[in-house]
Amino acid sequence: MNTTETTKEEQTFSMPRIGDKAPEFTAVTTQGHINFPSDYKGEWSILFSHPADFTPVCTSEFMTFAHQEEKFKKANCNLIGLSIDGLYSHIAWLRTIKEKIKFNGMENVEVKFPLIEDISMNVAKKYGMVMPGESENQAVRAVFFVDPKGIVRAIIYYPLSLGRNFDELYRALIAMQTSDKFNVATPADWNPGDDVIVSPAGSCGVAEERMTATDELECHDWFFCTKKLDKDLVLNEILQK
Repeated sequence: MNTTETTKEEQTFSMPRIGDKAPEFTAVTTQGHINFPSDYKGEWSILFSHPADFTPVCTSEFMTFAHQEEKFKKANCNLIGLSIDGLYSHIAWLRTIKEKIKFNGMENVEVKFPLIEDISMNVAKKYGMVMPGESENQAVRAVFFVDPKGIVRAIIYYPLSLGRNFDELYRALIAMQTSDKFNVATPADWNPGDDVIVSPAGSCGVAEERMTATDELECHDWFFCTKKLDKDLVLNEILQK
């Protein structure tokens, strides 16, 4: 493989990893220019890509995200969409959604969050959103959670044919914020109000204390201890009034 081919492959497949600083970019969107992630400093963001405008699965997703935007806003989280389409295509598609499309009980849905124009594929390549095995000219359904410090905290990828689960995206956002706020981990299928996991004991002494203590911890074994975390406490600390 020559240098040109190597560079092209790296541009296509490279993607930031969890814990990396989110790649910076300036872009034209349906809500004006944005500088990412600097415009969203101090807030969470979900940057997500979709394959193309005027496609049915993408339409269902944008309607769902728009319908839930206020819920994400209350959790201090911005939504930013992207596809490899032009601005005028974006505008026409969003107008069509509002004026003509009914889905899952939703209609007259106005998409108010920014949708990035990325005809050059510059942003999609920075974030590894184009996967030639799936499509060479469309972005897969990528989701990047970026925290208030501009750090990538979670990444989820879906194929072109699979619409995303938006309840899970919201659950993941709240779970990460809960972990940050209360210094805990969240177990499988966790939702606010469920027990949380305390970090494993770092020494034999601490492990013994946990197994014999009668405090708020419930230890199933030395490495697996949980405690209750009140749902209202979690939501009052995280959600903006």
